[in-house]
Amino acid sequence: MTAPRPASSLRIVLGCADLDAALAFYTEELDFRLDMIMPADAPRMAALSGYGLTLVLRRVAAVAHPGDTGREAASMSANRDVVAATDWVVGRAGMQYRDLIPGRWEGRIIASHIRIPQGGPVPDYVHYHRVGFQMIFCRRGWVRVVYEDQGPPFVMQEGDCVLQPPTIRHRVLEASPGLEVVEVGCPAEHETWRDHALTLPTPQRRPQRLFDGQRFVRAVAADAPWRIASPSASHCMHRDTGIAQATDGVADVRILRASSGSACRAPTAMPEGGARFVFVLRGRLGIHGADGGMQELRTDEACLRVLAQADTFEALDTDAEWLDVCLSPRALAS
Repeated sequence: MTAPRPASSLRIVLGCADLDAALAFYTEELDFRLDMIMPADAPRMAALSGYGLTLVLRRVAAVAHPGDTGREAASMSANRDVVAATDWVVGRAGMQYRDLIPGRWEGRIIASHIRIPQGGPVPDYVHYHRVGFQMIFCRRGWVRVVYEDQGPPFVMQEGDCVLQPPTIRHRVLEASPGLEVVEVGCPAEHETWRDHALTLPTPQRRPQRLFDGQRFVRAVAADAPWRIASPSASHCMHRDTGIAQATDGVADVRILRASSGSACRAPTAMPEGGARFVFVLRGRLGIHGADGGMQELRTDEACLRVLAQADTFEALDTDAEWLDVCLSPRALAS
C-alpha cells in the first residue's frame, strides 16, 4: 500500500501507550511517513503524514519523562548544581540516552550522554533540529556523519567536536562499537524534523554558510594545539573549538586539562546571566563555591553551574581533563 502525498488538510491527534509500536504500525503497515519527533532522548510525540492527513501521535503513560524529574525544584534563581544523571533510556534511531541535567533548568538546557553499544550502520535519516544552540562532543569511539553543504561524510574521533547550527540538515551513518558522545543543546525540548526531499551529501560545499546566524564547526582534536588557558592559570591548558566565534558569542566550548603534571586552577569567566556545563573526561575536578565549600566530580560526572561567578575550578588529579561549555543568556533564551 502506498499513501499518496497531497498537502495534509486534516489534523488528527491520537494518544497511545506505546509510541514505538504505534509508529511502526502507521509507517510500516499503513505507509504513513514520519515528519517530526520529539524529544529525541525519549520520544513522546510524533507527526506523520499520508492520505491527505496529518497524524499526531502522543504517548500517554503513567511513567514520567526523565526530563520532568525535579523540574519544579530546578528553578535556579540562585546557584544550583545538578550532578546525578538519570538511567539510560532508548531514544530516536535506537540510540541510548542518559540525561546529565535532570530537571533541565525549567527546559532551558539539555545535556545528554549518548551511546550506541553495538556499533555498525545507524538507522538514521536526513533531519534537522529547531534549536538555538547544539553541539556534539565525541567521548569514546568514532562516528561517521554527514552535514548539509559541508562536503562528503567524515568521521568524528574521540575528542572531536562539532557545532550543529540551527536547522542544518544532517545524518548519522555509522558508529564504532561502544560509541559515546555528549550533546548539549538549548532549549531542552526541541523538534526533530525529517527532510524527505534532501539527499546528503549536497553537491555544493559552503563552509561559511550561516544557519540562523551560526556557522557549522568541525573541531578535530588532533589538529588543535593545547594553549595556556590564561595568564593567571599557567598550569591549566585549553583546546579551543572555535564555537564562540562561529556562534557570535552564543556559546563557548573548550576542553581543559592540567599541564606539566601539576594540578591547576582554571579560569572561571561566565557571561552574566549565563550558565556553565562541565563534564569530566578523566580524573577528578573540584569546584570551589563562594561559600567555601567544594564539590568533587569524577570521570563521566557532570555539573551545571548558574550565577556562579565566584567559582574556582581545580584539577584534583594531574591528568584531569574536562569539557567546559559556557552558555550566554542568548542561548538560554532560545
